Amino acid sequence: MITKIRLAAGAALMSFAMPAMAVDTVLNNNATQLGTALAGTGITLNSTTLSTSTQNGTFSNGLAGVGINQGVVLTTGNLSCVGSANTTSSCTGGGTGSNLTMNFTTSSDSLFFNYVFASEEYNEYVGSSFNDFFQLILNGPGANNINLAQVPGGGGPVTINNVNLGSNATYFRNNASGAFPIEYDGLTTVLTASATGLTAGANYSLSFIIGDAGDSSLDSAVFIQGGTVGTVITPPGAVPEPGTWAMMLIGFGAIGASMRRRRRIIPALA
Repeated sequence: MITKIRLAAGAALMSFAMPAMAVDTVLNNNATQLGTALAGTGITLNSTTLSTSTQNGTFSNGLAGVGINQGVVLTTGNLSCVGSANTTSSCTGGGTGSNLTMNFTTSSDSLFFNYVFASEEYNEYVGSSFNDFFQLILNGPGANNINLAQVPGGGGPVTINNVNLGSNATYFRNNASGAFPIEYDGLTTVLTASATGLTAGANYSLSFIIGDAGDSSLDSAVFIQGGTVGTVITPPGAVPEPGTWAMMLIGFGAIGASMRRRRRIIPALA
């Protein structure tokens, strides 16, 4: 049986010393390349699917903007809404969501990865039916459609209405005044998702799902740290060591692989 998921807020370490860089994105709807960018230590990627026509891609220089330096970004509309500064409160692109599914074999009983949820729905539509969401659906031995994207401390799933200035505010960053070099009006802190009780050597699937709720207006996105989907914890903001596949991603703006330092302790909840 899979142990219920735990998440921890991660401080954007070193961001105070970094220049105010934009989040650089490169359009990439190739499922294999996106999955490879995310795969880290202890998992063997078998296949990857991308069930969307929405714009997705890789990103770099994201430490100041989202607290993650590089990885994969999935959107409900358009990469142009990522932006370098919060210049508009109504950025909208075509589309209603995106679903990237990784099918993999694990060598351990644990799984970890880091991500940030962001949206233009903040702060005007908190508490409304326009409750955009992010889900992380795990399937495999002992896991049946488990949603790993839960607010720490039992705060419910990661949605506009569950993480904002009034609810679970510890895990929310307000960007209405443009404090961060990113277009979205609000975003979560870096969250580390984890699941324990997996069967080593078994096959699992993990679906990263970002979706609009209520209508297709005002984009949302999820930023997933490159190389952190694996059996060890990568500190938020850290740059994973490049693996043998790193050269595949030159020109795509992301290098993902795994930290070689093994840490088995799940971060304590804040």
